[in-house]
Amino acid sequence: MEITREVARRFLLGRQGLWPGRRWKGLAGTERAMRTIGDLQLDPLQVAARAQDIALHSRVIGYEPNDWARLTYERRRFFEWGGWLAVRPIEELPYYRVLMRRETTMARIHAVAEEHPEAVDEMRRILRERPGGVANRHFAMGDRKRVDDYRGRKDSALALHYLWRTGEAMVLRRERFERVYTTTERVARPRHVAEVSPDDAEMFLIRKAARIDGLTKLAGLTWLLRRKLTAREAVAWRDRMVQDGILVEVGIEGVKGRWFTPADGVGDLQALSRGRVPRAWRPIATTSTDEVTFLSPLEPVIHDRARTRALWDFDYVWEVYTPAAKRMFGYYALPILWGDKIVGRVDLKLDRPTATLAVNGLWYEDDATARDDAFGAAFDNGLERFSRFVGTAHLDFGAVPRPAI
Repeated sequence: MEITREVARRFLLGRQGLWPGRRWKGLAGTERAMRTIGDLQLDPLQVAARAQDIALHSRVIGYEPNDWARLTYERRRFFEWGGWLAVRPIEELPYYRVLMRRETTMARIHAVAEEHPEAVDEMRRILRERPGGVANRHFAMGDRKRVDDYRGRKDSALALHYLWRTGEAMVLRRERFERVYTTTERVARPRHVAEVSPDDAEMFLIRKAARIDGLTKLAGLTWLLRRKLTAREAVAWRDRMVQDGILVEVGIEGVKGRWFTPADGVGDLQALSRGRVPRAWRPIATTSTDEVTFLSPLEPVIHDRARTRALWDFDYVWEVYTPAAKRMFGYYALPILWGDKIVGRVDLKLDRPTATLAVNGLWYEDDATARDDAFGAAFDNGLERFSRFVGTAHLDFGAVPRPAI
C-alpha cells in the first residue's frame, strides 16, 4: 500500500485511541485503553501528574489517577515487569516468563546472584514467609550490606529486584509508589504461569510489538527477545510474517524506508485514505480538534523519535533528566496534539498545597498557532479537562501569555 503522511499520522493516533477523540470511558474504558497501549510504561515522577496517568487521561473520559493501579493490583488484570518498567495484560505472562528465564543469563542481572547469593536466598525465604508482601524499606540500612546501584543502596533491594526480574517474585501492590513483592504463586493463577515454547513466545512478542507500533520496521528485536539476533535472522522474521499474511508492507509518501503494518490495519488504512474515520474510532465526546490533548512524555505513538520527525516534523526529547543548563524546553514539557498534528509543548506543574496548575512554558512549532483563535479555544478546553483531572482550582499563566481566543 501507498499512503500519505497525513494518513500515517491518523492511523498511528487512531490505533492508539488518540484521534479523532477519546472513545473510551470509566474504569472499563481504562482497561480497554491499557490493552490497546499494550505496554503501559510507568514512571514515579509526579510534576503535574505521572506519565502513565497522563497517557490514560489522554484516551479515557473520566479517567482518575491510579485507575491503572486498581486494575493491576486489585483486579489483577495486568502485571508489571521489566527493566523498561511497564504493566501488561496478565494473560501475556506465560510469554514473558520465557524472557524472565533468559534474564538469568544477562550479565547485569546474573551478577546479583553471583555477588549476593546469601541475600537472594534470604529474600527468597522471607517472601515465602510473609504473605502480606515485602518491600525494600522493611529492611533497615544498618542491618544490610550497602551497595552502590541504581536499583537501591542495600543488598536486599538488589536481591528482591533479581527475584522479580527472573520470575520468582511479582509485585503484590505499590505503597507510595514503592514495589511490595510476594511470591509469583500468590499473584498469578496457574494458567498465567503455564509454560510456552520459546518459539511461541518470540512470535507472540514480535506480533505484539508490530501491533503496538502500527507502522514498524521491526527494529530492536535483540532487546525485545532478550537474545542476540543477526540482521539475517531479523529479516527472516519479517519476510516470514509477510509471507504468512501477518504483516503488509506500506510505503509512506515522502518517508524513506520499508514500513510494515499488521494485516488487520489494512482496512483502517483504506478507510483513512478515502477520507473516512473507521467506525470503531468515533469519539464519545469532543474531538482532538475541538480540544487539544497533552501527550504523556512516555507516549508510545511518539517513542520512535525518527518516525515522529518524519511524520510530524516534530523532534521530542523528554528533558526531565537533562541538566537544566542544557534544556531547550521545560522540565516536564508535554507535546500538544491538536487534530492530528503536534503543534507545540507545554510545561505544566501542579502546586498541591494551593491546588494551582501553573503553565510555566508554552512553545509552538509555528508562531502562527499562538494567534489562531481556534487553537486558543481548543487549548482552553484541553487545559480545563486536564485541570479537573489533576484536581486543581486555579490556573497560573504568570509565566507565559495565554493563547488567543
